[in-house]
Amino acid sequence: MGKSSKDKRDIYYRKAKEEGWRARSAFKLIQIDEEYSIFEDVKRVVDLCAAPGSWSQVLSRRIYGDGSDPNVKIVAVDIQEMAPLKGVVQIKGDITKYETAKQIISHFDGSLADLIISDGAPDVTGLHDIDFYGQSQLILSALNIVVHTLKPGGTFVAKMFKGDDMSLMFSQMKLFFEHVSFVKPKSSRDSSLENFVLCKNYQPPENYNPKIIDINNSCNNNNNSNNNNNNQEFFVDSLIVPFIAIGDLKGFD
Repeated sequence: MGKSSKDKRDIYYRKAKEEGWRARSAFKLIQIDEEYSIFEDVKRVVDLCAAPGSWSQVLSRRIYGDGSDPNVKIVAVDIQEMAPLKGVVQIKGDITKYETAKQIISHFDGSLADLIISDGAPDVTGLHDIDFYGQSQLILSALNIVVHTLKPGGTFVAKMFKGDDMSLMFSQMKLFFEHVSFVKPKSSRDSSLENFVLCKNYQPPENYNPKIIDINNSCNNNNNSNNNNNNQEFFVDSLIVPFIAIGDLKGFD
């Protein structure tokens, strides 16, 4: 039988089967760490859009290990359930909701995450501009969680698609991180438009007041009970381009 890229039987597909990974995408996270050392000194990790769990599986093996370090805590978040993993706490939650951020912090005993990762992607339509836009919105939805749960100096990694206007995503992330780059691990197929945005050293803007976008309300909901809307804060918030939330399983599609 002739080989076809569509049957996914490449070297990483076979290696994933041999080594017991849930999906070949596990090698993408492994290779990003090997090149950029994103796991270095990491104790608290959040895996967003985690199902079916290949990236959480990498965290379980590489960071949690034998469980000898009680300070290591891994939280996986998805609106779908996934099979349990050693050392991984699962939250069935929506990454556009503030309640999800509070749940994450509760598992960290009030501390903030060292690393947040996301391999999530919307259902592709085959129309590149629409798919690129949808993926960009998913990344910004993940930023909902990042701004509430990532510690200063922390790292954020998320899947994205290559598009004509990657500069907008770059400029948005540069508002929050000192170093932003687009990377493509070798296990990502050459034919794929998939890239990953790697954001290091989280440094939110001065006077930035994190908000969650409420998809049921056209106005942003401020989760701080002391809502001091001074001009400087309004200016900082206005730098963040508004976005729509996608990926809710309760949608019409």
